[in-house]
Amino acid sequence: MNNNNALANWLNTHIDGCDGQYQLEKFAAGQSNPSFLLQCGGQQFVLRRKPPGELLASAHAVDREYRLISALRHTDVPVPQALALCTDDGVIGSMFYVMSYEPGDILWDPALPDAETALRPAYYHSLIGALATLHDVAYESVGLQDFGRPGNYFERQLTRWHKQYQASQTTELPAMDSLIAWLQRNMPPDDGASSIIHGDYRLDNVMFHKGSPQIRAVLDWELATLGHPMADLAYYLMALRLPGEGEIRGLQGKNLKDLNIPEEAELIDLYCQQRQLASPRHWNFYMAFCFFRLAAILQGVYKRGLDGNASNERALRMGELVAPLAEMGLASVD
Repeated sequence: MNNNNALANWLNTHIDGCDGQYQLEKFAAGQSNPSFLLQCGGQQFVLRRKPPGELLASAHAVDREYRLISALRHTDVPVPQALALCTDDGVIGSMFYVMSYEPGDILWDPALPDAETALRPAYYHSLIGALATLHDVAYESVGLQDFGRPGNYFERQLTRWHKQYQASQTTELPAMDSLIAWLQRNMPPDDGASSIIHGDYRLDNVMFHKGSPQIRAVLDWELATLGHPMADLAYYLMALRLPGEGEIRGLQGKNLKDLNIPEEAELIDLYCQQRQLASPRHWNFYMAFCFFRLAAILQGVYKRGLDGNASNERALRMGELVAPLAEMGLASVD
């Protein structure tokens, strides 16, 4: 792509300071929308594109990401600056956008082994604070009233991911069947709560300022939509319950007091205090739903791996996680 004259011309036209010469270096992290460090005119940016090839119609919607971070730029939610969107597939073979490069720390282990012990609570508080700030954005006021369908979020999502799971199922998993049946039986009444939700809010989708618990930018908005804010909160707090080793790392079995990491209840309270909400009445459902959704997503990743369509070799190991995730979902309802 570094010799692409069409891209050089596009950059010259759309990005201030680009001079016809550029370099691209792919970030190693496994994002479904490939991202590249773009160097041009002595400046650094990030180019984020749809993968090449045939894709599901609604998948990898980088134009939605671009629209969202553009809308959030003038709120208190920390996001990169959206600079330009290219919808012409002829430039590099698929749609892409360019945003500001935000240097800092991306942390992968929720035990925060590289952070000072005394600072670990501040990292968790910053993550909860940024999520609460996002959920407090009045989406109509930033032009995102049509970004999703408000209302009945869990009912619609359960139906969607149940169908996705059935389409990608490779073996019978009684725990998954039991979890789906429990969720169907225990669907809480819609309470009307609706906000912009990230959809994949976790530690490694956030950039911190170097050596600091202050968040510089929330990244990877591919799954963002309008939905129920508790889906985001429960998804993030799953990290406290996930296994401490393996493909998806969590804090299960760790001594949080020794690590100086806040307990789940404290973080829920912190979120509710910031948003001036009562404690969630259906927390077990929200948590069980998030385990189900993650299990269904990973089943799809595994099936694409079997079919030879996955982006990396980790996909084939994801199938081993589906049953344990369903069992954790069932355990969360007890």
